[in-house]
Amino acid sequence: MATVTVTASPAYPELTTNNAMPGVLDTVSDYFNLLAEKVQQTRQSAAAPSCDLSKAVFPSNSVTPSLPPPSAGLVLKHVAIGRGTQNYTCDVANATAAPVAVGALATLFNASCIAAAYPDVLDLLPRVVLPFNLTDNDITAFSTRLYPTNLELSGHHYFETTTTPFFNLDTPTAQIGEAPCAKNNTQSAPTGTVAGTDADNRGQQGEAAVAWLKLVAKAGATGGLQEVYRMQTVGGSAPATCAGMPAAFTVQYAAQYWFYETS
Repeated sequence: MATVTVTASPAYPELTTNNAMPGVLDTVSDYFNLLAEKVQQTRQSAAAPSCDLSKAVFPSNSVTPSLPPPSAGLVLKHVAIGRGTQNYTCDVANATAAPVAVGALATLFNASCIAAAYPDVLDLLPRVVLPFNLTDNDITAFSTRLYPTNLELSGHHYFETTTTPFFNLDTPTAQIGEAPCAKNNTQSAPTGTVAGTDADNRGQQGEAAVAWLKLVAKAGATGGLQEVYRMQTVGGSAPATCAGMPAAFTVQYAAQYWFYETS
């Protein structure tokens, strides 16, 4: 795992395979069975699947009861699956102290067309991708492939400071925009959310999913980006205390990110 740093030019972690999540094989099997069902439905339909983001439906308040909806006048611009690490520090001299969150690093993959056409597939993706390597087994600094999907790279997520999450959605193939953000609202992940993999591969049990968030863009955002939601999280939470933990560690996670722009 990468050393935990907070920097505007982060070194992205190479994530290792960890199949400690319960039900991994069943989840992956469900994913591929659902894909096969969608392919069959498409063959039987005269209409091709839609990639119109206006057809993507923001989760209802029954799913996100504490998160306010997107502000009036905003429209959905992009949906991504984020795969990376939540980063923490610990006071190793105080085993009862709680770990301190110091940011995150994640690679973002384009799931916009899935959000528009196949929301049930979209909701499976964070659970499906977390156990797999984020790597192409090459010498590049970070991966451009999200196993076991074929989603394309759409950007990166990191922290400029411990309170300023940053999203860079400008890539060689698409200029979607960049956004430094501030937290607007938070909600605990719903009860029953799947736990993640081991913290820093140190043998802990899978920790709970990190909170769902609404973020608002700060000055300097480009591409009209105004609001960002993190939802359908898997993994990422730190252990309750620093007992047995190093001074800096990471916990793997995956999540959906919804990006809204000025209409």
